[in-house]
Amino acid sequence: MSGTPAVAAVDWGTTRLRAWLLDHAGEPLGERRGDDGLITAREKGFADVLERHLAALGAPSTLPVVICGMAGSRQGWVEASYVDTPAPITAILKGAVRVAGPSRDIRIVPGLAQRTAALPDVMRGEETQLAGAGLPAAGKHLVCMPGTHSKWVEVEDGAVAGFGTWPTGELYSVLASHSILRHSLGENPVPVAADSQFFRDWCVSALNEGGDVTSKLFAIRAAGLLHDLQQGDAAACLSGLLIGGEIASARRRYRHANAPVVLIASGSLGRLYAAAFGLAGIPVNEVDADRAVRSGLLEAARQNQMIVAEGKAS
Repeated sequence: MSGTPAVAAVDWGTTRLRAWLLDHAGEPLGERRGDDGLITAREKGFADVLERHLAALGAPSTLPVVICGMAGSRQGWVEASYVDTPAPITAILKGAVRVAGPSRDIRIVPGLAQRTAALPDVMRGEETQLAGAGLPAAGKHLVCMPGTHSKWVEVEDGAVAGFGTWPTGELYSVLASHSILRHSLGENPVPVAADSQFFRDWCVSALNEGGDVTSKLFAIRAAGLLHDLQQGDAAACLSGLLIGGEIASARRRYRHANAPVVLIASGSLGRLYAAAFGLAGIPVNEVDADRAVRSGLLEAARQNQMIVAEGKAS
């Protein structure tokens, strides 16, 4: 590792953990990834898991740590209570909760809650990606963050006005493993490529039908029986159908004008969503999800005065 770390940044999910040592510009000096998410950490101890990763990174014992994600849930290390929408993004970051006990300064960023009766919703972790996405301070922006539970967020003049969740990734997993479609996709569905014609065709179908996907799900099974649809192509059909359905549904809810949607994603999932937006005729501004969460965590550290000057941490 070269350079001087300013803060350790941790994205702590339900099943996975990602940790970085960041310099004052937010560039990673070291990285760790592991299956030490909420479920594992509850058994092994959050402090022990964190310190093991920090030791592997060579982090100084006084280096502050800022965390987002499920470590701040009710079942996590310390509950960081939700901030209610509408909420300025900077106010969310400033609400980071300090973990009592450890000698080093450890803060956990709170999640967001939308408490409307018609559309109650919550998020943890994605608010930090928003903070690091580089959104302009003024104007209205619609943000899509794909994942197990995809989030669509309306941001207005630097504040989260509202958001919605589409559990697209979870639906894919459940249907692929626990429905009749498991026979069509196989025991271990192959990764879907964004240029797959099956992905594209079924995505367009969902877009054209306004997001109605349930009426076409069984057609994937039938296509295997009647037209010899192969397992990899069946996976592409299901992925295209669900992602296209999500975009069609979100477009209907938010009625976003012709301005680009901010797509915060990375890897193969980002490529699938970028392709789907293209098929929908919706322009996107792409932001790398890993870089966004690192930038957001760094900003949270600054907002909480955990980094007081270059080369010196409180």
